[in-house]
Amino acid sequence: MNFYKKSLNNFNENYILYIPLSIIFQSCVGSIAAMYILINSKISEFYLLELTLCVVVSMTYNAAIMAHLKLKWTFNLLILSLIVNIILIALNVMRLQ
Repeated sequence: MNFYKKSLNNFNENYILYIPLSIIFQSCVGSIAAMYILINSKISEFYLLELTLCVVVSMTYNAAIMAHLKLKWTFNLLILSLIVNIILIALNVMRLQ
């Protein structure tokens, strides 16, 4: 089994344990991305698209948990949210330099 399938099975088996852990972790990563986006934005150029993308993917995962979507959808949204927010963090850290 590859890493994705093992992680998905583990997520399915321990779903109740992963709910608060993943919400806290994903929200922290999203807020760090939002912080770096707002640090880099100036009055003349506000990175509204990046900030909107950060908020949308973070809130989509939180909404998926509250809506009790299928576990595979929820897990995929968690991965998507983390990847998008980590990319946004990396882009904005590079802009600081």
